[in-house]
Amino acid sequence: MILIGLGANLPTPGHAGPRETLEAALDRLREAGVAVLAVSPWYRTAPVPASDQPDYVNAVAAVATDLGPRRLLALLHAVEAAFGRVRAARNAARGIDLDLLAYDDVVSDDPALTLPHPRLAERAFVVRPLADLAARLGVRWHHPASGATIDALIAGLPAEQRAEPLSGP
Repeated sequence: MILIGLGANLPTPGHAGPRETLEAALDRLREAGVAVLAVSPWYRTAPVPASDQPDYVNAVAAVATDLGPRRLLALLHAVEAAFGRVRAARNAARGIDLDLLAYDDVVSDDPALTLPHPRLAERAFVVRPLADLAARLGVRWHHPASGATIDALIAGLPAEQRAEPLSGP
């Protein structure tokens, strides 16, 4: 399974809010030939690390593509740039964030492309939507590097991190 993390906590020009921006980004990926197989429910999550930033909207999408991991990551960065993302400071508020979380069972320690995403297992805003997505797809997903199940990842999340499903479709 190829997994993409979606997140935003600021509006972008031309979109009503973070969720609309992220839905438009999924449309851009589709236009680029990436098949979006399923998207988790949308979550409202607190910034990590804790700060006075607005809450984030997050989801995880399962996709299929002929692009290899590096080309897919480049496409994700191009979509971010098209929505005005400028990578300035780590953990800064942002209008869009697209992360390549996992590419099938590929494990890579290359600094240019670490797979699975190095902080995937530590973030409720990834693990909780991923659990919903895996359940929706009927898949017993496991972390490609550690072999940990979704249940084990959820049990290992820091208690202070919250992730609450958003209401609505």
